[in-house]
Amino acid sequence: MAEAEVREGLLKKNNVDYYDNCPGCKIDRLKETTPGPPFKLLLYVFIVVLAAALPISSLFPFLYFMIRDFHIAEREEDIGYYAGYVGSAFMFGRALTSVLWGMIADHYGRKPVILVGMIMLVIFNTLFGLSTNFWMAVSTRFLLGSLCGILGPMRAYASEICRKEYQALGMSIISTSWGIGLVIGPAVGGFLAQPAEKYPDIFSEESLFWRFPYLLPCLLISIFALGVSVLCCWLPETLHMHTKNKGELEDSHDQLASTTYGSDEEGSMQKSEEKYPASQQSLLKNWPLMSSIIVYCVFQLHDMAYTEIFSLWAVSPRKYGGLNYTTTDVGEVLSITGFGLLFFQLFVYPVVERIFGPIMVSRIGAVLTIPLLSCYPFIAMLSGLSLTLLVDCASILKNVLAVSITTGLFLLQNRAVSQNQRGAANGISMSAMSFSKAVGPAGGGSLFSWAQKRQNVSFLPGGHMVFFILNLIEAIGLLMTFKPFLVEPAGDSIS
Repeated sequence: MAEAEVREGLLKKNNVDYYDNCPGCKIDRLKETTPGPPFKLLLYVFIVVLAAALPISSLFPFLYFMIRDFHIAEREEDIGYYAGYVGSAFMFGRALTSVLWGMIADHYGRKPVILVGMIMLVIFNTLFGLSTNFWMAVSTRFLLGSLCGILGPMRAYASEICRKEYQALGMSIISTSWGIGLVIGPAVGGFLAQPAEKYPDIFSEESLFWRFPYLLPCLLISIFALGVSVLCCWLPETLHMHTKNKGELEDSHDQLASTTYGSDEEGSMQKSEEKYPASQQSLLKNWPLMSSIIVYCVFQLHDMAYTEIFSLWAVSPRKYGGLNYTTTDVGEVLSITGFGLLFFQLFVYPVVERIFGPIMVSRIGAVLTIPLLSCYPFIAMLSGLSLTLLVDCASILKNVLAVSITTGLFLLQNRAVSQNQRGAANGISMSAMSFSKAVGPAGGGSLFSWAQKRQNVSFLPGGHMVFFILNLIEAIGLLMTFKPFLVEPAGDSIS
């Protein structure tokens, strides 16, 4: 009887097996019948990833002042050390659980993991804004990172809703939303932290926001995430959930791939399956996957350290080589950066990627980043309008280059595995990347504090040493994008 019901549920089209009660088959059938990009689903992806990215770096503009208010640092120069630990807690927590969340997404679906992650984001991001001491701040950030396993499944989701010719667009949407979240989040934190001091006409000294001066930005981000969690109820699942046995299922997926992508792609897909059989090979032995993850981690270590250092550098006093900005000034810079990043990723990156390919775009981005960062200590010598313009332009360019690098590596990772391993593969990527990002803020904060104490040395004084070390990490990542280290999936080639 059960077998008869299964046969009745099976739909035949173009020699491909579809099940009418399988969410993954519905998505595959939509891809086959709709030649264009799935704009509605990509909009969902953009909003979900934006909500997940906002709290990651929203604390950086006010973290210096939060640590100061905790009275845990004995000297002003030591604030960077403690700020680094709070900044690293989120990524350390995510590193411990990303593989687990990826495995759950592969077994139970992408949607449940996304919903749970959004709810956890609402709870623990709000609690972080209510932190009254250093250890509460560290623990709430750690739990937020541990229990919000959204990005890995969303990267798998974006590749699964797009035909192969539009996967670059899907990954660009992910990295665009992520990048915008990483700059708009600090902008929100910069504008809205300490509201009772900045906007006394609106927030009185008896208000909740006087007692908890860093609650308002966290609360607004949590409210946005709550709305997104409701939106996720309408998010369609993409994981295949068949009652067929595993062998039949894999055969059906092979037929679907050849039908959807055409005969030109069939040869390269068969070559990839022969070389890297997804059902048998350990992901840790899949070198195209692992090499792209390692290179990705190097660049993420650099980017997270830069994010921490930029905010500390901007708000630190002039006597330490900083810009003496307020949190509002930092928010303005990052707001402008977010709009520039959105324009580039939506209208420029897909065209550039089609012309040069993801690897070449990553290399160009790394090469241009090095001289750009070398200019930062000299920018700090300026003042007035020239300082504002150069800081804005440098911030836009730096973030555009960083997101261009990571988008290409996203593409390589998702093309290196089949769907039934994509959640776990992205989980491994997220764990490795999170360890790198955990090291980034802690290392960046310690590096910045150390550099502040060596302002009068002759060799690379102060900020010069900070940005020199950042450039050294970027150069290592650039070298790793070449053969024999980085290997693309079968069907592609590294120039």
